[in-house]
Amino acid sequence: MPVRLVVFDLDGTLIDGYAAIEDALAHAMTRLGFVPPASREVRRMVGHGLEVLLEQAVGPALAPEGVRLFRERYPEVAVAKSELLPGAADVLATLHGRGLLLALASNKPRDFSRMIVEAKGVAGYFLAIEGPGPETPPKPHPAMLESAMRKAGVGPDATLAVGDMEVDSEFARAAGCRVVLIPSGSRTRAELEEVPRDGILEDLRELPDWIAGSDAASG
Repeated sequence: MPVRLVVFDLDGTLIDGYAAIEDALAHAMTRLGFVPPASREVRRMVGHGLEVLLEQAVGPALAPEGVRLFRERYPEVAVAKSELLPGAADVLATLHGRGLLLALASNKPRDFSRMIVEAKGVAGYFLAIEGPGPETPPKPHPAMLESAMRKAGVGPDATLAVGDMEVDSEFARAAGCRVVLIPSGSRTRAELEEVPRDGILEDLRELPDWIAGSDAASG
């Protein structure tokens, strides 16, 4: 079936927000007596949710306080230190202009995701902005994707997830959806070649043509 709903990851897929995450993580870790990791290590740690990130950084016992400290700092730097990836706004505009429904599903807390996409001027493209919460498990659990599909009124066979990590593949497959991966964030193309997926793109800007080609092949 042709794609009707595209559900995007945020960090590493639509934005480069690693500098903001690194800043807030360093804030939390230094106040808890830890030396923050190098930038390249932070990039590898991101993607499984804030609680998991802080568990990796400071251990399970201190993670709740680490989360509090991260949340204290992140709103101060989230917008200034996050940038849309090249072509992201144009891709969203193109897909929206074709009549596709768009949603966002990130393991970042939803209020942080909304803050960033509103500041970058692209929030209006999304019919839903999903994030983990007390009753919504983070990826790879499919709850966020299932919520976006309910709001869009479409099923898994008409839904495409787009991300940059293996967790995005697991997320899509758990909901029975197709997935396209892009090595623009935490993983290299070689790493993504080992991950189940329906396509790998070198650049987000290739996505509209990939969807058009997939729709033509299916129809």
